Amino acid sequence: MDLTTLHRPEITILGRPAEQGRWFLIPLGMTVLLCLGSVYSWSIFRTPLENELGISATQSLLPYTVVLVFYAALMPIAGFYMPRIGTRTTTAIGGIVVGVGYLLSSFATQVSTLVFTYGVMAGTGVGIAYGVPMVVASRWFPDKKGLAVGLTIVGFGLSPLVTAPLANYLIATYSVRPTLRILGIAFAAIIVVIALTMKLPPKDWHPQRYVAAAKSISAPAYPRNLVRSRSFYGLWICYAIGSLVGLSAIGISSSVGQEIIEISPTVAASSVSLFALFNGVSRPLFGWLSDRVKPHYVAIFSYGLVLIACVLMINAGPGQVATYLMAFCLFWFCLGGWLAMAPTITLRFFNPDQYAQNYGIVFTAYGAGALVGTLATGRIRDLFGTYNYVFYPMAILAIIGIFVAGVLLKRERATAS
Repeated sequence: MDLTTLHRPEITILGRPAEQGRWFLIPLGMTVLLCLGSVYSWSIFRTPLENELGISATQSLLPYTVVLVFYAALMPIAGFYMPRIGTRTTTAIGGIVVGVGYLLSSFATQVSTLVFTYGVMAGTGVGIAYGVPMVVASRWFPDKKGLAVGLTIVGFGLSPLVTAPLANYLIATYSVRPTLRILGIAFAAIIVVIALTMKLPPKDWHPQRYVAAAKSISAPAYPRNLVRSRSFYGLWICYAIGSLVGLSAIGISSSVGQEIIEISPTVAASSVSLFALFNGVSRPLFGWLSDRVKPHYVAIFSYGLVLIACVLMINAGPGQVATYLMAFCLFWFCLGGWLAMAPTITLRFFNPDQYAQNYGIVFTAYGAGALVGTLATGRIRDLFGTYNYVFYPMAILAIIGIFVAGVLLKRERATAS
């Protein structure tokens, strides 16, 4: 087929020609991810539920931990089935499961029930629907994959800035259980409605300018077997390190501010909003960079920022608020960066037609980083009585990441057998 015939002007999105209408899919995808990212606002529900159920702080953390595990575990499974059942159906199923998880959580009378309804069910729903907006954005924006994916995923990163204050207001107005019901119904309804727009372009569709540019570009060769590819292991290790360091820092942000810097709980809580802003802003930036710069350079840059943050915190002490803010802005910034880099690098290194399955497998690195990071930071705090010693292994991991990125995080020239 002649490349000039690939552009199909009759294709519309929300009543607009495809090249214009595709931009609507980014805020719609952001909205889906904003609803899914509400699971990160669990801390808002913890204290009221601890009081109602008479459970400890450790017990109340279990549903959140299980959310992260199931969210990561369901990604590769959803990626496998998405091409078979379609992006719209996958999105709707994920949204309904999340909503039902919230709804059933409102009736829980034991922490074990919350672990199942919020942790297993809501986590499963997030894992099912999470990848769809990124798949849709990457297909409609073959000319701007990194930027489109980075912008779309901003919704997940900034979700706590929207959903946490909303949940807090609803809890103050209606109490915690009605709040869970309201949010569950609202999130399910919003995601199901938006799911109707989450369609992929025809296989041969490309923007007009991209078609013209493609005439002079030969199709890249991709590894046939993802898990036999050296670049896959480079990406997996780098993503796991970035996630481990970033999620560990997120989990202790407020505690470090109060214990090491000796700021008030109110100031520490306000600081988290600033950190979340950096986490959101970094996603389109790193996605854009990953489109234009060799991925191992971008990865090394992110690890360099982590090293700076670790050095700042190793030398931080009481009253050094500016040092604390700068360091944790960098930690959150780099985690957001990896959540944009990893899907973009997956698109660059491996067959885009199998993106849903490929990124689902790559995303297991995030789950591994989340599990090891949250357990390790707590263990270090218990052993040494302070979070000061957390930043030494983080710095070592960043150095390892720089080495792995430089050696393994490179596109393979030949097609793997």
